[in-house]
Order: sequence, then C-alpha cells, then structure tokens
Amino acid sequence: MHREHHRWYSPRLNREMELLIHGHAGARVLVFPTSQGRFYEYEDRGMVAALSEPLERGWLQLYCVDSVDAESFYCRWAHPSGRITRHLQYEDYLINEVLPLSQSKNSNPFMIAHGASFGAYHAVNIAFRHPHLFGRVLALSGKYDMSSFFDGYYDNNIYANTPSHFIPNLSDAQHIEALRRMDIILVAGNQDPNIANNRALSNALWQKQIWHAFREWDGWSHDWPYWQQMVQKYI
Repeated sequence: MHREHHRWYSPRLNREMELLIHGHAGARVLVFPTSQGRFYEYEDRGMVAALSEPLERGWLQLYCVDSVDAESFYCRWAHPSGRITRHLQYEDYLINEVLPLSQSKNSNPFMIAHGASFGAYHAVNIAFRHPHLFGRVLALSGKYDMSSFFDGYYDNNIYANTPSHFIPNLSDAQHIEALRRMDIILVAGNQDPNIANNRALSNALWQKQIWHAFREWDGWSHDWPYWQQMVQKYI
C-alpha cells in the first residue's frame, strides 16, 4: 500500500505540522485524530488496515492530519478567545495548505471529512462550515457542542464553530443547499454519553430539510474496535 509522510513549516500556525498519506488514488479523505491525537494514530489503531481493500484498489486516499487541540480546546490556561482563534488558524491551515496538497497529489474532486470522537467534531465542523469543499462527512461517536470547553465564555467564533448551535439558526439559502448536496453520516452508540447531542443535531438537520443518515449502534460503541467496523460499513 502506498504511504507518504509529509512535514513542513506552516506559516498559518507558526509551527511544523505533519501528516500521512495512505493510498494512491480515489476519493480524498481528510482524517482527523481523536482529542489531542497525532497524525499516525489512525494507522496505529488499525483503521488504515481496516480500509486496506478500498485503499489498495484505489477507491480511497487518506490524508491523516495532526491536531493542535492542546493549543486550542484543551489549552485551559489560555483565554478562551485565544483558544478558539487558534482553532480557526488550524482550519486555515487545513483549507489553504492541506487541501491544496491533496489536490496536487490527486485530481479526484470528491473530498470526505472523517473522524472519530473529537475527530468527528472536527470533521463535522469543517464540512458544515465549508460544504462546497466536501462531498461527504463521516463522523463516528462525536460531540458537536463545544461550549463546555470555554468555562462559560462565549463569542461569535465559538458559536460559529459549534454545529449544535449554528445549524438550527442557519438561514443562508446557498449554504443550506450545499449541505443538502452532501452525504452526511453520523454514527453513535445508543449508550454513548453524547447520544442526546447526536440526536439533537440530527433533528436540527431534519428541521432544515437536510437529508442525512444517523445510525445508532447498540451499547457504548465508543472505541477503536467499533470504529473499525463503522468505517468499513459507512465510508
């Protein structure tokens, strides 16, 4: 299986960032790690192996990115406004550095945002904020209300990066139509601690007539062996 490691200094983040590419062709998949995870986590946890057939057949190409969660959502000592600003810099890095790299490597126009747990938040957030860039989002066991990370502080940037908050109020017709064109797949266990939040987001999407698949699995289903099964079934 084709595998590439990339590392460069990001001017948007003022630090070096790394990523791994798995596969040689097919739909491009932007893969986020779990909370404060690294670019090699998806491979180390058996997720790449779980997708070996579509990768080897050239159906998918994974772009497994690093996170800056420790500098944004989990940076408890910093002011919340600076933490959400750091997250926006990360999004800028993804859109203006990682996605162009993927386009230079692979001309396939179809882009998927994907992640599990905290990575599911990142996948849903970037895809819902920029639906013109993505054809599908596959989010496994995610949480989509980030307001609890900011100790009661709230501003427009936090609102705009909290899908549970901005989707119910979305009114821009072009944005809604772009979301309606996207394949949206949300998966969570029916005993997952964030199941109520998943159900609420699904209901908000239906209220906007945004078709999507919301799949509840039995039990907790919030760990790598479950995610391996989920990604094989829904990617």
